[in-house]
Amino acid sequence: MSEFEELVDAHYKALFRFAMSLSREEATASDLVQETFCIWAEKGDQLRDKSKAKTWLFTTLHREFLSHRRRASRYTDEPLDEKTTESTPSPEEDADRQLDGQRALELLGELDEIYRAPITLFYLQQHSYKDIAAILDVPIGTVMSRLSRGKELLRAKMTAGPASAPKNILRLQGDSPLQNHG
Repeated sequence: MSEFEELVDAHYKALFRFAMSLSREEATASDLVQETFCIWAEKGDQLRDKSKAKTWLFTTLHREFLSHRRRASRYTDEPLDEKTTESTPSPEEDADRQLDGQRALELLGELDEIYRAPITLFYLQQHSYKDIAAILDVPIGTVMSRLSRGKELLRAKMTAGPASAPKNILRLQGDSPLQNHG
């Protein structure tokens, strides 16, 4: 029996019970355990102390659960009805949101590296504070303060006056759209 098979045999049931306690759905729990072992197959050789494999597996499963939950909160399985379709953004609103996203990425590139790196790792690469601290070789408190300060700087740049806003954005005043040629 291979080392991987031994690891699966030793920890599968406990991981499945843990996943069930988190998700309360058998299919989701099975998926979480499978994803955890897939991640182990990809990255498990990076673990220096193999005696910590159990902790690593449980931590990974928990992170996967949180990641699934975050993604699930963005999407809904509810069927579309009149109320849902009324709250669906119009193509114009969707285009504005996309412009805002593109602008945020552009402004992120203008931030100092000490703020840009943690924001990119956390929001775009979805690393934990602990992982970011290890990657950047700084304390977790420093990561948290740089994220906070970086978000503050990015928010200030996003909400800056019309001079820094993209050209030709529609601004609504009352019911009539006025085009800003700023």
